[in-house]
Amino acid sequence: MTTFRVTQTMLANSSLRSMQAGLGRLAAVQEQLTTGRVLNRPSDSPTDTTSAMRIRSSLARAEQHARNADDAEGRLGLIDSTLSSMTNQVRRARELVLQGANASNGASSRQALATEIDQLRESLLGDANTSYLERPIFGGITSKDHAYDASTGAWDGTAGAVERQVGPDVTVRVDLAGPEVFGPDGASLFDTLEAASLALVSGDAAGIDGALDALKGHLDRIGSAQSVVGARQAQVERAVLAAGDSKLALTTRLAAVENVDLPRALVDLNLQEVAYQAALGATARVTQPSLLDFLR
Repeated sequence: MTTFRVTQTMLANSSLRSMQAGLGRLAAVQEQLTTGRVLNRPSDSPTDTTSAMRIRSSLARAEQHARNADDAEGRLGLIDSTLSSMTNQVRRARELVLQGANASNGASSRQALATEIDQLRESLLGDANTSYLERPIFGGITSKDHAYDASTGAWDGTAGAVERQVGPDVTVRVDLAGPEVFGPDGASLFDTLEAASLALVSGDAAGIDGALDALKGHLDRIGSAQSVVGARQAQVERAVLAAGDSKLALTTRLAAVENVDLPRALVDLNLQEVAYQAALGATARVTQPSLLDFLR
């Protein structure tokens, strides 16, 4: 039968290792309470660290979708307000043309009406060049700072859709090309207003009647464009709500994985302190002074 001799050194080393382990557990709980996190390094829990990294990746995508949705709301809101303003101006221009259709108006009266229409055309061109973050909202994907040439009234944009991804599988177009709203060059709103002005000055009854019909068509086109913008805004609003719900759910999941349970950690801290103090006391009683201690 094999026997082992337990020496004083063995007892001391074993007690020291046990106390160091208890002190390590106490320090770990104190670190969790200090940082408020269960995961302070990957070695704390490789499995939970992997889960936390995946959740953070999903959270980053949800936050990007929310930022995209905010940008889309800003762009579409500006388009909607601009079209509302332009609708009022086109209605005013049509009223002026209708007044000019009255045969009782003299040349001076028609000239005054034409002058106001020219001013409205200039104002509408300015609205058509409205920019969002230094990009024209009716210019397509152009890199220029304007959508329409201020002197000719011709569209100077670049065909293409400006889109924003506002959800995992949701992409919304956030622009309207000028020709979609104001008609193609040669028959655009600005060409119609220019023709109406010339017809009023010259007293061309047929030209005035044609301008009235054309302006009615432009009003209908702008109204249809606003309906499209409204539908896109509703889609973006739904995406904003979905992104907010997703962020909340992911943040809650991340907190469950990473954050410390404060009541549980406080209880654990008290237990570790009691255990460590008990280990110190027991070690002091078990480890007896050696002859060397007396010689000192």
